[in-house]
Amino acid sequence: CPSQCTCVYHGRSDGTGTRSVLCNDPDMYEIPVNVPVDTVKLRIEKTVIRRIPTEAFYYLVDLKYLWVTYNCVANIDISSFYNLKQLHELRLDGNLLSTFPWESLAEMPNLRTLDLHNNKLTSIPADAGRYLRNLTYLDLSSNKLTTLPSDLMDIWPPFSGAIVSKNTDILVTQRVILGFQDNPWFCDCRISKLIEFSKIVDTSVVLLDPLVSCSGPESLAGILFQRAELEQCLKPSVMTSATKITSPLGSNVLLRCDATGYPTPQLTWNRSDNIPVNYTVIQETPGEGVRWSIISLTGISYKDAGEYRCKAKNLAGMSEAAVTVTVQEPERTTTPLPTTPTTTAVVSTERSTSMTFNDKKQSRLMLDGKKVSKAVTNGNKKQIGDLSKKGEDTSLNTAGMAEQNVTVKNLRVISETDERVTLTWKTVNATGNSAVTVLYSKYGEKDMLPLSTDSNKNKVTIDGLQPSTQYMACVSPKGVPPTKEQCVVFSTDGLNDESSSEFSILIVASSAACVVVLPLIFFLLYKVLKLHLKPKSAKEAELAKETYVQFETLSLKPRTLGAGDQLWARRYTDESERLLLCSRSSMDSQMTFKSEGSRSEYLC
Repeated sequence: CPSQCTCVYHGRSDGTGTRSVLCNDPDMYEIPVNVPVDTVKLRIEKTVIRRIPTEAFYYLVDLKYLWVTYNCVANIDISSFYNLKQLHELRLDGNLLSTFPWESLAEMPNLRTLDLHNNKLTSIPADAGRYLRNLTYLDLSSNKLTTLPSDLMDIWPPFSGAIVSKNTDILVTQRVILGFQDNPWFCDCRISKLIEFSKIVDTSVVLLDPLVSCSGPESLAGILFQRAELEQCLKPSVMTSATKITSPLGSNVLLRCDATGYPTPQLTWNRSDNIPVNYTVIQETPGEGVRWSIISLTGISYKDAGEYRCKAKNLAGMSEAAVTVTVQEPERTTTPLPTTPTTTAVVSTERSTSMTFNDKKQSRLMLDGKKVSKAVTNGNKKQIGDLSKKGEDTSLNTAGMAEQNVTVKNLRVISETDERVTLTWKTVNATGNSAVTVLYSKYGEKDMLPLSTDSNKNKVTIDGLQPSTQYMACVSPKGVPPTKEQCVVFSTDGLNDESSSEFSILIVASSAACVVVLPLIFFLLYKVLKLHLKPKSAKEAELAKETYVQFETLSLKPRTLGAGDQLWARRYTDESERLLLCSRSSMDSQMTFKSEGSRSEYLC
């Protein structure tokens, strides 16, 4: 027995017994190492021991009760309780522990009682719940706990296995006694489930002191758990708009994730390779418990490829979702080579010959075109020279021998619109088995697409061309490179039939207008000439007749006896008076006041 301890053997009548050891020397500063191996109960109390070292009790394989109480223990190693397979009760109350190695409980599969009362614990990790499954007594009272993780409530059987309902009786299979009193609890949704349990009677969870109260927030300070009403926390649920995104180099990409939970979760973006995310991040909360976030990747490069993680976190916990961004080369538009055709050529024996090529739009070659307009027939010496020098490199159909006797002449454009053109030519020395090759491409391109046709067909229509674009077309005997005279350059900017018809309508309308307007002009000229040719005397007489009128004036009639009420008499004005009246009215055109005794004034 250690010198600073007391060892007691408790024998039984059947010859068996148990040994207990008590070490309570106030000068003891470390765990004793020579405790008897058959010790079942070890009590170390009221010492100055500050730490419990690794594997301090590994040789006590029969130890069932370990009390290290009211000492100065502030540090416990994760392997301090190694090999205590039979331990049933562990009491560490009355020490200075601010943290506890919850993982060490895995070394004690038979542990049922854990007493951490009167320490300085400030928090309990969420993953501690997996190590508390076998406990039936846990005392965390008189610490500095303010909250419990919601995840702890979800995975710890006393909470996750019971039904939280005031009106439902829960079948008690194994009681769990908990001590949570005397802690500065902050009452929010994180401990809402604990508060609900405090309101339930006859459950599988029993509180040592049911009168647990809130210390915060201020609105709930001093309120008992049994009277507090809180909403339950909801762990975040996060979802991205896509799990994989492939985008070309230099493009812009938007990554979005949406999260729900209570309280409303906060969203953060990071990369799985821990490279900082320096792009613009936008977040918004459209409503309580809902939040979304968008990260904008502008002008992405290969270094932007990787996995981006959106993390949502609130009081209830954290969850995350990932989206993978892949950067690829942008698509390049190339003209297909003749040796690796990606086109389908269809040759008609009677009326039409068509072909398609991959140039964003399909172009068709059809015989016997019906639309006619002007053509541009300027050649290109450089391009023709390249075709002549590189005849074997040109995309020609080599399915037969070159026919030297067949000649193509007079190649010209007979009809041209903004989307199609019709070519015609003459063949000399053509036989029934002879064939010619029609080549065409955009002006300046060396690779031309071929089409073989019979020599007795001397007209072809190229349809599906791009508007306002210059093209080159060549017709030569099969197997023979074209010459300058066998090529023609044209543009798809000619007038179409609709334009011609509109022009014709305009001409007809102009002609009709001329028919109506010209007679009117001649009539006006006739009237002007007639007026100028009249004699001067006739003009003056007619003008005087149209200009002057006869005036009559009313003047006061001298009052005579028997005249009655008739005071006015009609008289004719003489010529001078008439002219005076007209001239006055034309000068001032207004009534003037007359003085008493003056004659009356009149206006024209």
